[in-house]
Amino acid sequence: MRVIIVGAGDIGYQIAKFLTYEGVDVVIIDRDGSKLRRITEELDIATIEAEGSDPSAFKEAGADKADLIIAVTNSDETNMIACLLGKAIFNINRKIARIRNPNYFFNKELLSESNLDIDPAINPEFEVAQAVTKLLEHSFASEIIEFEQGEIIIIGIKIPEDSPIKEKKLKSIRTLLPKDFIIGIIERDEDVIIPSGEDILQVGDIVYIPLKKEEIEEVAQSLGVYTEPAKKIMILGGGRIGYYIASKMESQLDIKIIEKDAERCNFLSKLLNKSLILHGDGANKQLLIEENISNMDAYIACSNNDELNIMSSLLAQKLGAKKVISIINRTDYVPLAHNLGIQSVLSPRLITTSIILRYVRKEEILSLIAIAENKAEIIEGVVNKTSSLIGQTLKDKIFPKNTTLGAIKRDERIIIPKGEDFIKEQDKLIIFTLRDSIKEIEKLLA
Repeated sequence: MRVIIVGAGDIGYQIAKFLTYEGVDVVIIDRDGSKLRRITEELDIATIEAEGSDPSAFKEAGADKADLIIAVTNSDETNMIACLLGKAIFNINRKIARIRNPNYFFNKELLSESNLDIDPAINPEFEVAQAVTKLLEHSFASEIIEFEQGEIIIIGIKIPEDSPIKEKKLKSIRTLLPKDFIIGIIERDEDVIIPSGEDILQVGDIVYIPLKKEEIEEVAQSLGVYTEPAKKIMILGGGRIGYYIASKMESQLDIKIIEKDAERCNFLSKLLNKSLILHGDGANKQLLIEENISNMDAYIACSNNDELNIMSSLLAQKLGAKKVISIINRTDYVPLAHNLGIQSVLSPRLITTSIILRYVRKEEILSLIAIAENKAEIIEGVVNKTSSLIGQTLKDKIFPKNTTLGAIKRDERIIIPKGEDFIKEQDKLIIFTLRDSIKEIEKLLA
């Protein structure tokens, strides 16, 4: 398989790193030589210093033999032209592009098969807003991932101070909780752990748990986390993310938006019907107090300034907001924000990378989602008729090290597995793993 990546920024780098590990033939095109040098120093892949819309660069990259183009530069126009070149001149089968301008992204005719043929187009701000709305529906979660049309939900939960499972070994906590469940991954500071029964949970750990959708609230309450859905929210920043959240949720929630730019406030006032638009500084303690921050079910910091988002999130948390969500663009700030105690931290770049990786997979892999700052993966795979897993039980230790089977979907049943559960042909498996075990899992499923 050959993949051409246009754009050598954080997203292009992360995608290239993953594909290289998978043995995919990757070429990166970017006009910034310093970004390319960073990649060649760390990864064994070909790079071409050129504009992403240059047909000669595509020819040099072997585009006539490519299976996929991924265009993730900072320019929507460059990304669209790159995909158009891939289609019109080199007949590349699939084109994926980051498209941020809503005038382009929501123009389905422009992106359709008969025109640019971009599938999918990914808008980072829109995807972050979608992730935030899910978190508002389940306010206790730090992250929510859906599989099988929402029948299986992976919930990321930060262990609170008063949790009954803190300082307990995993093998002992099933007796404390009302439902069978598995902790697939523990994120602790900057470490990611695929746990065993001997691991001990600590306050501040983020645990990823696969659950049936009807069991989410009950399990969350048993972990000692606040589960009431958000009704009143405050948003710092009236940019695209803030607007997308408000436009989707204002019919259901009481929303206040704090925006520093007066012109943007006027723009939001015209587009939004029920949201209250406040012209002011979201880092102003007195303003937050006057607007009853202590009564807010959720505070969402989504300005264009990462430092402001972090500091205002900490302030809102201190002043009594029940849930705080901070949007962080710089990926190296994400663990810092977690370590400072912010409940939910979302990165547009990491979300975009994870979405793109879902479309680059082997036949037996239905989806692959990066979590915990791209240090771990959740794989949804189907058991083929030739798979060595068929008839095996979990107590046979059939999966590689640093891997946990989180759930099985068999026909219409959802099974949270125990040691005696066995695997059948055509089972769909939800598997937690670190990146170095992905190849081995692919072989087991095939």
